[in-house]
Amino acid sequence: MSDGSLPPFHVFIGFLGPLLGIALGFDAVNSEQNKGTLSRIMSQPVHRDYLINAKFVAALIVISTLFFALGFLVMGIGLILIGVPPTAEEFLRVVSFLALSVLYVAFWLNLAILFSIRFKQAATSALTSIAAWLFFTVFFQILVSLLARVMMPADGASEQQVIEYQSKVVNLLRLAPSQLFSDATTTLLMPAVRSLGPLSMEQMYGAIPSPLPLGQSLLLVWPQLTGLIAASLACFALSYLSFMKREIRSR
Repeated sequence: MSDGSLPPFHVFIGFLGPLLGIALGFDAVNSEQNKGTLSRIMSQPVHRDYLINAKFVAALIVISTLFFALGFLVMGIGLILIGVPPTAEEFLRVVSFLALSVLYVAFWLNLAILFSIRFKQAATSALTSIAAWLFFTVFFQILVSLLARVMMPADGASEQQVIEYQSKVVNLLRLAPSQLFSDATTTLLMPAVRSLGPLSMEQMYGAIPSPLPLGQSLLLVWPQLTGLIAASLACFALSYLSFMKREIRSR
């Protein structure tokens, strides 16, 4: 939580977390090839896929250790200052949020490793990764806003048309990994959130405003989690295939 002077912790992770993944992956392969160490490693009796797997797993261990240590440290400081221990469900929600943060940063790590394999210079892969981060963080929302104005229904549209229009805009926004992370974080940390899309009056009628249990919150954000996992696996698969087919020569 924050008193308003600083953004909440999850906002920092959503905005600056990708830079951590990019920093750990943008020179994972091309820097070693430029230094000549990659060909020396490949000349040893080491399977080629072991190298790319180790690059990803090592960086993922660093990210996981950092996030979980920082999260538990914040929980410990809060326990000392407030004196009220969290319940089991609140603790599990925080752990789920930390695991989600690791998954989100892992996507950007895989994307940076992919660019590190595709480009020969580390500076080029770093700039390309940062450009992708800026596009999805800043410019993608602007493009969706412009597209939403074009798709906006005319005056006097029915409730069903308005709901369909809002659903299309929300689905377009969810093409950005940052939006998936934001939706999942909001649901996991705020049990009062019961829906992530537009609802009609019939759907809202009779609903009891009570917090959702952790299991229901996880079911609500399962599409977002699946999207992040699929995007991360897709980037890793492309990195794996590109590295396995890459020609490695000694300088």
